[in-house]
Order: sequence, then C-alpha cells, then structure tokens
Amino acid sequence: MSDLASQTCEPCRGGVDPLDQAAIDALLPQLGEGWEAIDGHHLTRTWSFPDFAQALAFVDAIGALAEEQGHHPDLSLSWGRVRIELYTHKIDGLHLADFVLAAKIDELGGSGST
Repeated sequence: MSDLASQTCEPCRGGVDPLDQAAIDALLPQLGEGWEAIDGHHLTRTWSFPDFAQALAFVDAIGALAEEQGHHPDLSLSWGRVRIELYTHKIDGLHLADFVLAAKIDELGGSGST
C-alpha cells in the first residue's frame, strides 16, 4: 500500500489554493503508471478491460470507494474502457485528496491503462 493510499480523503471546504506545480510533480510519481496531471488542473487515467462487464465492475468498485471517502471522480464508461478524471471542484484544481483517491483507485486493480 502506498503512503497516499493509506490516507483518508479530507474534504476540501474551499478557501485554499489548488496545489502548485511543484507539489503536483512531487505527488504524481507516487501514483500508479498511467496517471497524468493535465494543465496542473486535473488527474486522468484510462483503464482497459476485455469486456463491458469487467469495466462496469471496476466503475462500481470506484463508486463504492468514492462514497466511502466522500470524494467523487468523473467517470466515463464504455465497452472495455474506463476513464477517470479527478479534481476538486470547490477550488477548481488539484488538492491532496485527489491524489489520495487516485492511489486508492490504483489499489482496486484493473488490467492496465491506455
């Protein structure tokens, strides 16, 4: 388990600045392969699966995790593919909670990224 994955998502109540590029650059290598920080604003990763059912099961597992953590990613499900986008809406950018949830999602598994 990564250090990030062992943490709990702390809700961002706003009033704080999004993470700066130096913080993003320090946290990103702690995530699994395939995660990207887009324009310093959000994290994204795409997983591939052999069929729709396995992709849907992964989305269901992410949904349960998101509810447990109180932090909810944007999910896109298609045949054999799941795309995740994470950022903190209250600050319109990245917060530590986004990296914590990404690390927890990594631990759920999945057949890989594209």
